[in-house]
Amino acid sequence: MSIPALNNTGVVYRRILSQFPQDISLAFAYGSGVFKQQGTNQGQMGKNMLDFVFAVDDPVTWHTMNLLQNRKHYSILKLLGPTTISSVQNDHGASVYYNTLVPVDGRIIKYGVIGTECLIDDLMHWKTMYVAGRLHKPVKMLLQNENGKLRAALVANLKSAVTASFLMLPESFTEEDLFMQIAGLSYAGDFRMVIGEDKSKVANIVKDNIQHFRILYSNILRDCPQVVYRSQQGQLEVDKSPEGQFIQLMALPRTLQQRITKLVDPPGKNRDVEEILLQVAQDPDCGAVVQQGISSIVKTSSITQSIKGIATAGLWKTVSYSSKKLMKMWKGWRRKPSVSQMS
Repeated sequence: MSIPALNNTGVVYRRILSQFPQDISLAFAYGSGVFKQQGTNQGQMGKNMLDFVFAVDDPVTWHTMNLLQNRKHYSILKLLGPTTISSVQNDHGASVYYNTLVPVDGRIIKYGVIGTECLIDDLMHWKTMYVAGRLHKPVKMLLQNENGKLRAALVANLKSAVTASFLMLPESFTEEDLFMQIAGLSYAGDFRMVIGEDKSKVANIVKDNIQHFRILYSNILRDCPQVVYRSQQGQLEVDKSPEGQFIQLMALPRTLQQRITKLVDPPGKNRDVEEILLQVAQDPDCGAVVQQGISSIVKTSSITQSIKGIATAGLWKTVSYSSKKLMKMWKGWRRKPSVSQMS
């Protein structure tokens, strides 16, 4: 099974992609410039910044070529050369290097570069949940090569999002409840949701994109033995027995299991993961523990990646980008009474 690409990548995206070195294993576009969100119209979408992520097999070579083609995209770090840029990318934050507020082909874009192996690691184990979290939500797939390991990791990431959400939801819930939970995973613990992001962001993402979420998750939900999925009614029932929750906990990504263990196991006890997860499965607050574990992953990566962003974007672009985010947050507050609140 491969991740479903949304129809019609569009000439706009192909033209933008053609401006970059072509040695890319995966490219996708995401965000409010790509998918309609509640409270925005088509005219506003056309003005919004387009967000991209490019996965590349060899970051040093890719940045070498990109510095030749698009030197102006980089901050002062370009003076340090492609090897240092790649080190900044791989060794700090969430292993993504962002160039932001870049004019390309009549649009303003932001693009992140991540090594293919780092992406696979995040998708499989939720090491930072930074790019993995973006891929929990609908994205516009622009390019995907025949890397079987990467394809399997993309599907594993979606399955993990479903499993984690099941643990945090009640026994019966709607499709929209599930998609709201999934969309909110990568914002749990993100300090930018306190300052700099529209508080209604999760609801805005889901409300106008239910069909895109269905395309992404319907096969996984139909094949999952632990849920009764009534797709016609948009209703689901999940196994909330201790046995069912234990199976779900054992299927979670490795980093999340480690964070949960750290939260529950007193220092010095050193019990094995299976024993601790068995205890958590029987705890009435199991969902809250999973939520805390996810928050601790997201909090760390959102802070470290944002600090790194100051160096990769440069101070002026950072101030400009942050002010746009704050304006969006302010508009979200003003809209709040008319927007359905997150449950």
